[in-house]
Amino acid sequence: MRSKPARSMILPRMVVTGPGVLEQLPAIIAELDIPERGLIVCDSNTLQIAGNQVIEYLEAGGHPMKKIVIEGANIEELGRVEAYSDQIDFLVGLGGGRPIDLAKQAGFNKNIPFISIPTAASHDGFGSARASIRQEGRKTSMQAIPPIAVVADTSIISKAPRRLLGAGVGDIISNQTAVLDWKLSEQKADYSEYAAALSEMAAKLVVDGIDKVANGSEEGVRLVVKALISSGVAMSIAGTSRPASGGEHKFSHWLDLHCDNPALHGEQCGLGSIVTMYLHGGDWEKIRNTLKAVNAPINAKGLGIDKNMILSAFLNSKDIRPNRLTILDTTSSEKIKDAVLATGVID
Repeated sequence: MRSKPARSMILPRMVVTGPGVLEQLPAIIAELDIPERGLIVCDSNTLQIAGNQVIEYLEAGGHPMKKIVIEGANIEELGRVEAYSDQIDFLVGLGGGRPIDLAKQAGFNKNIPFISIPTAASHDGFGSARASIRQEGRKTSMQAIPPIAVVADTSIISKAPRRLLGAGVGDIISNQTAVLDWKLSEQKADYSEYAAALSEMAAKLVVDGIDKVANGSEEGVRLVVKALISSGVAMSIAGTSRPASGGEHKFSHWLDLHCDNPALHGEQCGLGSIVTMYLHGGDWEKIRNTLKAVNAPINAKGLGIDKNMILSAFLNSKDIRPNRLTILDTTSSEKIKDAVLATGVID
């Protein structure tokens, strides 16, 4: 049997979660032996939520900080962040998605260490090796590297809108269908049992602990945060996003491209998983009930998207990354439509 080619895995060197951990930032940077000058990338909202606090802690710890307040995750804003590259030694991305994506990609492009500080547990991007950047009006997934550290202060994340936590649950439980898609016979070449097991375990922990998540406790929020970080690690181990991205993500990406007002990424992926799990012959009702427990959308109406658009997304998802085989690529249009109806996603 021919062995697989050797490759390296880049993982976060430190992951710190819990209430009040922002205070540990100077000690974390000292442990990582990062030079002094930093740039914090945030938006106007996250600046008020935690940005000023982060700057205060870091400057008190001897790190002169610059800040950039971004308005979106696009190529133009990425250029603004990269323009600071000669003046800084490390980047801090602070937010739920866009500031982290920009700091991550700028760090990768300019070879500058990047620290991820999520303010919401809405998706697994804050610990992953990919960044979502808009280019020519379209959201593009770009290769980067994981953050050198993730610092997730659950006392801050617990205060985020509950909808964001529900989206995080949707993103993490979609790992279950992503792994099933990855196991399809044509995909065996890049399949990693270890990465798949880690991805599935992360989803299972959230499903099994959904009552703690639903009541909004700090313990429940920490559970989702750790699961999302584990999901990002699984992708780094695999060297591909396959442990956490299957047909349900292709469904979501199609909506992003064709809807004027798409829902949150995790909301769309969670809904997509209901249908793809049905097609796999698995326990789709458990996925639906898990989403329902955190008030995440379980049908087109809840997602706020026209049911015909939802059906089109399932039927045409094969046009998204056609080289990535999923259950939606191997199932007839008639059976997909039957599944969307049978699960109550559309009526």
